[in-house]
Amino acid sequence: MTKREPASDKAALEAAARRAKKQKYVLRLYIAGMTPHSREAIRAVTAICEEHLAGRYELEVIDLYRQPALAKGEQIIAAPTLIKKLPEPLRKFIGNMADRERILVGLDLQPKKSAGGGRNPVEP
Repeated sequence: MTKREPASDKAALEAAARRAKKQKYVLRLYIAGMTPHSREAIRAVTAICEEHLAGRYELEVIDLYRQPALAKGEQIIAAPTLIKKLPEPLRKFIGNMADRERILVGLDLQPKKSAGGGRNPVEP
């Protein structure tokens, strides 16, 4: 019996990975004006989406100077802020969007590296 469990765990992980590859991502990027910092955030997030989520994401860029009421509804306290609405769980990323690893891990597109430099196993 114990020999079958690792295979079933592996199969479950592979099935979860296939489902994740089909999920649509709904993202909102809140910026404060078209400053160089805002343009860099847009470029970085768009590049990540095109590379890892091509054809299965919606990215809405919201300028808080033009739509300040949206900041209150989403409890935005700083810009840039990226919110992953779907798939759940909801996640918020505040600050530098150029930290690719942080964004990829937070979007569940890459497992978090362990302190020893290896990767942690993906949990189902």
